[in-house]
Amino acid sequence: MRSCLAALLLTTTITADAARAGETACWFENGAVVAPAVIGTMAGDYVIDLSAPRTLLHDTKAQMEGILAPELSLSVEVAGLKAPAVSVKVADLDARGAGFVTPIAGVIGMDVLSGHAIEIDFRHCRLRIDRPWRARRQAVLPVTLVQGLPTIVAAVSDGPVALRGAFAIDTASRAMARLSTREAKASGKLDLSARHRAPARLRALSIGGVLAQNVPASLADDLPEGVTGSLGVGLWARHRLHLDARATTLSVAP
Repeated sequence: MRSCLAALLLTTTITADAARAGETACWFENGAVVAPAVIGTMAGDYVIDLSAPRTLLHDTKAQMEGILAPELSLSVEVAGLKAPAVSVKVADLDARGAGFVTPIAGVIGMDVLSGHAIEIDFRHCRLRIDRPWRARRQAVLPVTLVQGLPTIVAAVSDGPVALRGAFAIDTASRAMARLSTREAKASGKLDLSARHRAPARLRALSIGGVLAQNVPASLADDLPEGVTGSLGVGLWARHRLHLDARATTLSVAP
């Protein structure tokens, strides 16, 4: 899969505008990018998920703080970015937290990150927001917003059937590709909530005309209408991603 992205890389240099926010160290667990953040006054380890439309607070974390409401407006701080009033949903995240060494406090989604340049450096695990972007070699892929989620066009095949559509940029799943259950069905028992696993295989995945074969995959039942699937950390690992502030391009650099 490294060769799949490497085949897309071009030689160029890009410099972004002056920094407005900041950066923080992150780490990988179960195929997810995790970084320190604060929702309200609740500091903790939060999953950074570009394929999540909304920011979520684990109900266990909320109950520890005496919060019983299913949704409330709270400030969110991550990597120097401060969002003063975000409608945060309280949810049961036990399934998404399975396999993590320490409890996951919640998920930071695109409702917070939208409108900002987001860089995730997988090799060194750094999350940068509104920081200058420089890359000597990179692939630049066009991005389309679908119900608030940045997506890129990709195609997958299991051999006899091929599927092409908008795939979300997933930074919280181990699988290289997850297909919406609207588009595909499991032939056997498959835990859709186990995003830290990729038990299935797809014959092929194509992005920008570049083909990868025998792709680790899974299904997803949490993607909005119009999103065919998502492309996960199994694809992006060991690279740097940069989603521009207008969410019109995704740059991928080694």
